[in-house]
Amino acid sequence: MFDNRRIGIALAAPAALFVALAFIVPVSVLLSGGFATPQGWGLARWAEFVGDPLAVEVFWRTVKLGALVTLACAVLGYATALAIVDAGPTWKGRWSGLVMLPLMISPVARTYAWIVLLGRTGLVNQAITGLGLSAEPLRLLFTETAVFIGLVQLFLPLMVLSLVSALENLPADVVPAARVLGAPWPTVFFKVLLPLSREGLVIGGTLVFTGSVTAYITPAVLGGSKVLMLETLLYQRVSVANDFASASVIALILIVMSVVTHALLRRASAARKR
Repeated sequence: MFDNRRIGIALAAPAALFVALAFIVPVSVLLSGGFATPQGWGLARWAEFVGDPLAVEVFWRTVKLGALVTLACAVLGYATALAIVDAGPTWKGRWSGLVMLPLMISPVARTYAWIVLLGRTGLVNQAITGLGLSAEPLRLLFTETAVFIGLVQLFLPLMVLSLVSALENLPADVVPAARVLGAPWPTVFFKVLLPLSREGLVIGGTLVFTGSVTAYITPAVLGGSKVLMLETLLYQRVSVANDFASASVIALILIVMSVVTHALLRRASAARKR
């Protein structure tokens, strides 16, 4: 008789070897550059990063925008997901397709659309000046607000899809039962829907935060050199300064931020279950 365990190991070994050679080894070599110095190994590169006021400012801006984008996507995502789940079968498919539509469009095209909207002669400024709200066009591009709006539009579908998946798996009589017992809608949401859909929130929050802090095209175009984030700073260190050691430090920081965010969301979700 064949040993199923040995057969599984034999089939998995080539795949594991491919992953190690194609992913783990190159990433390990890249990240090790952050600890390499002319004298050997050490934390000199990290000390330079911490001692660089620009790098520290960019780090905290990235964390702030990532957190704000995740929060905004959670609020908008729940409203959209609840509307999709409550819609009929026909409209549920249409609304889901509309939500997924931005994912099918090139990030470059989406970012260009925001330039058309937010530019000094764009549609938003035309509406503001046309309504008499401002005598001059507002400076909307190359601001943190523009980057925030672009990132929310970019990653909101990921949050919505995660929450829709979680809400669709809830028992159909949960909300009606809570309403029959006299619970108002805020209580239904915070005491029933939110705890039961926390897994979708954890997955969506991880995807949105990780995507926000590692995005390049949207911050680079909408923020420019005035609103640097870690990913755009990494690109500058590689393409302009040819400083691969500093780029390795930034890359490791981005990886750690993503892992820590997922762990914190998981811990918060587990704490609410107790």
